[in-house]
Amino acid sequence: MSTRTDDLDRADALRAEIDRTGYYPEVVADCVASAVAGEKVSSFFLHHEPTFDRDEVRRHLSVLVLTPTRLILAHTDEHAGDDLLPEPYTSTSTEAVRIDSVNSVVVTRMITNPTKGSSKPAEVVMTIGWGGVNRVDLEPAGCSDPNCDADHGYTGVLTPDDFSLRVSAAADGHDSVARLLSFAESLSARTHNR
Repeated sequence: MSTRTDDLDRADALRAEIDRTGYYPEVVADCVASAVAGEKVSSFFLHHEPTFDRDEVRRHLSVLVLTPTRLILAHTDEHAGDDLLPEPYTSTSTEAVRIDSVNSVVVTRMITNPTKGSSKPAEVVMTIGWGGVNRVDLEPAGCSDPNCDADHGYTGVLTPDDFSLRVSAAADGHDSVARLLSFAESLSARTHNR
C-alpha cells in the first residue's frame, strides 16, 4: 500500500531543515510551530536569503509550510538595535491562509538552451494568489490620434500578488530549485482537489 504525502507528518524534517540553516533556529522554529498549531506538516520549503543594507549584510528567511488545511508563510528578518529596542533583534511574521482560499499557483521555469532537450531549470519563480494583496499598474491612457491632447484617463492592470518567491540554481543550487518545484506541485495539487 502506498503512503500519500498528505498522510506523512514532516514536522521533524522541517525542524531539521530550520536547524540546518543556522539562522536563529530556536526563534524560527518556535514561530513556525505556533502558526502550524499542531497540524501535520505535509510539505515545506525554506529560502534563506541575504540582503545588503548599506555596509551591512542582513539575512531573511522565508518558511512555507503546507498542512492539510492551510498554507503557512513565515518571514524572519534580523535588525540592528534602534531607539525602541537598543539591542539587535529579529522580527518574525506569520500568515496562515486557508487552502481553499488559494486561487492560483503560478510557476515559471527558466530553462537554458531549450533546443538541447530537457534539462534542469536554471531558475524558478512561484507566485501564490489568494486575494489578500493586489498590485495595480497604471499608465496614462491615450488614443490613436497623434494630435489629440485630450485627457483619456488611465488604463492599468490589476494583478493578484500575495506572495512571490524566486530561486535560482546559480545562487541557491539545483537542489533548492527542485525542492521549490516539489512544494509548488504539492500546493497546486491541493488547490486542484477542491
